[in-house]
Amino acid sequence: MKNLFDSVSQDCSRLVTQRYSTSFSLGTKLLGPSIRPHIYNIYGFVRFADEIVDTFHNYPKKELLDKFEKDLYEALAQKISLNPILNAFQQTVHEFNIDTDLIDAFLKSMRQDLSKQIYNTKEEYHDYIYGSADVVGLMCLKVFMKGNDKAYQELKPAAMSLGSAFQKVNFLRDLNADFENLERTYFPNVDINAFQELDKMAIIADIEADFEKALVGIFKLPNEARLGVYTAYKYYHKLLYKLKRTPSFQIKNTRIRVPNYQKMGVLAQSYFKYRLNLL
Repeated sequence: MKNLFDSVSQDCSRLVTQRYSTSFSLGTKLLGPSIRPHIYNIYGFVRFADEIVDTFHNYPKKELLDKFEKDLYEALAQKISLNPILNAFQQTVHEFNIDTDLIDAFLKSMRQDLSKQIYNTKEEYHDYIYGSADVVGLMCLKVFMKGNDKAYQELKPAAMSLGSAFQKVNFLRDLNADFENLERTYFPNVDINAFQELDKMAIIADIEADFEKALVGIFKLPNEARLGVYTAYKYYHKLLYKLKRTPSFQIKNTRIRVPNYQKMGVLAQSYFKYRLNLL
């Protein structure tokens, strides 16, 4: 009956993805059926860790993260966990030989969110983004490549650039919430209290460079991964466009969103290109 437990565990990861992120869930639904459950498994793991440090304000965050990490490594060693999210994740880690270095880097960045509030240097900023986002892209790439290490190494820089772009867009979108609610400032040498149009445009130029590097790799992905990843790319590109057109003072005070009808438009355009073999 272990197969039934594993199936239920994967269902839990899928539900977490669908309930926490409509945009990520939308892109994941467009992945091939052989890889889709594993992307849910990765998202479920990273989402739960992120929730601990970002939202469990009335609970002992450090102790909860310590327990989560301990349970994770026990799950990896024993190939089972009564925590369904960790049980699903360990299956994916073992099946696709995901490096524990990637997992370690992710948890390191999550631990920084427990106490670190200001990133003063570009090195600190890039290290945090590597652990919180780039490695998640690399975990997904491991699944997409299905053991083809040569292709994984070739596409590794593009996957990291896409992870960086997504995270930086999130930082810009959540500028107000991170600063007001969590007292965090991720962008180095940027005074949020005096956030200006020049600050915004410098950040956007950096993100656009990441997107440009990432797009080259997206077109080289296997067919069953390409449409889903491209759709996620287009959604975040749309969000970046809206941020670019939004005055800096408004970004500082409100959270910019892409309406559902525009998300559907992104999906339709992406699917149209895919069917015409333009991806």
